[in-house]
Amino acid sequence: MALDNKEFEGILLVDKPQGITSHDVVARLRRKFRMKRIGHAGTLDPMATGLLVVLVGKATKASQFLISLDKRYEGTIRLGQTTHTQDAESDIVVEAPVPDIGEEEIRRQMTAFTGDQYQTPPMHSAIKVNGVPLYKMARKGKEVVREPRFVRVSEFELLRLALPDVDFRVAASKGFYVRTLAHDFGNRIGCGGHLCRLRRTGAGKFGLGDALPLEEIEALPPSELDGRLLPVTQTVPSHAL
Repeated sequence: MALDNKEFEGILLVDKPQGITSHDVVARLRRKFRMKRIGHAGTLDPMATGLLVVLVGKATKASQFLISLDKRYEGTIRLGQTTHTQDAESDIVVEAPVPDIGEEEIRRQMTAFTGDQYQTPPMHSAIKVNGVPLYKMARKGKEVVREPRFVRVSEFELLRLALPDVDFRVAASKGFYVRTLAHDFGNRIGCGGHLCRLRRTGAGKFGLGDALPLEEIEALPPSELDGRLLPVTQTVPSHAL
């Protein structure tokens, strides 16, 4: 337990476990270490694991700068199965046979998703239309027109092909939905698809190798936690503070 007068400050790199929200991670750390100011830079869905950049104390002022960092992920697309949420968090709504496609063709199709482009956000997202989050409309069976967003995909590469699964690596700009990439890629192949695994491996210059699992962080005494915090002045330009 932290001392009453202790206020932590800096950037904490957390390896988020599956099954909880990014908000849950922040709440657990706030409660454990009595943190007054704490937030995160870039939401991970409950299904996703990996790097969550947590901002503590003065570092929360740099949230907009850190949220805008390019992100890197590794994951798996399952071809032949389409879901409402575009990931494994909802039931399969359409199934289709997966074509006998090889690695060379998969890589060729991947090139269509790299570079500057517009991506239509999924209905199951926190984006608001007229003040109402899209996911609330989606839960009521509603679908509305979404404004496509400009995004940049600097890398989309095949790591392993074991049909119906396609293991991949992707690097993209702020606002990019990897589950929408999985959905769109499945449609391009002609059989549909959804995201069944996702792990964030990096954000800007921050890497997963420097992060600690949430449970290990919660087990640290306050003095050791202090040593895990990256000084915000060394990682963020002064104009962002």
